[in-house]
Amino acid sequence: MIGFVNVNKWYGEYHALVDINGKVDKGEVVVVCGPSGSGKSTLIRTVNRLEEIDRGKIHFDGKNIHDAKIEINAYRSAVGFVFQQFNLFPHLSVLENIVLSPVRVKREKRAAARDNAMRLLERVGLGGKADAFPAQLSGGQQQRVAIARALAMDPPAMLFDEPTSALDPEMVGEVLAVMKGLASEGMTMMCVTHEMNFAREVADQIWFMDEGKLLETAAPEAFFSNPQHPRARRFLSDLRNH
Repeated sequence: MIGFVNVNKWYGEYHALVDINGKVDKGEVVVVCGPSGSGKSTLIRTVNRLEEIDRGKIHFDGKNIHDAKIEINAYRSAVGFVFQQFNLFPHLSVLENIVLSPVRVKREKRAAARDNAMRLLERVGLGGKADAFPAQLSGGQQQRVAIARALAMDPPAMLFDEPTSALDPEMVGEVLAVMKGLASEGMTMMCVTHEMNFAREVADQIWFMDEGKLLETAAPEAFFSNPQHPRARRFLSDLRNH
């Protein structure tokens, strides 16, 4: 579903992504972890071209995403992306936030888009909040609306860029529960997160990054019990001590 081939990115002289190679299969959950500044968010943002790469190739659902024939806004709208900051439109109700893209971009009939939006709100546990505005919701509720909004475009895969890091601790669980539900339904997911319990329970693969390099890829059991790279061992040791 998602493939990285010798992907490199620079910011001036800073080498942010260094020869990244990896793939996310259909129906697989990959958790990208590592210390702050390791390139995790930059990597995931290259998948929908919020960050452009300087060398290499990225494939998504069988297409080279840098092909000249790709219309970037149409492509980007088909890739489910959930941000650290919820990025909801504050002047629109919860329902209108979810309906907007299917109607504007996919040209869905408004009634059908509303029906689907209500189904999605029920799915994320917010069926009673359709008429509320973002400012009336907790952070965890806003993030669940953001997930429903991404799902409204029926994406083949979902990308999560530290979706719980802006939340109070008691709200983290409600967002992770929705993500676990998606994983159990077979959604292809790539998640940048510091939630290691989620990674242990839900991921099919752990990708460990540092200094722009993908240093280790492993199944969760192997990664958490016997990481191979010294930097990964130090990272996990620091986490446990903390």
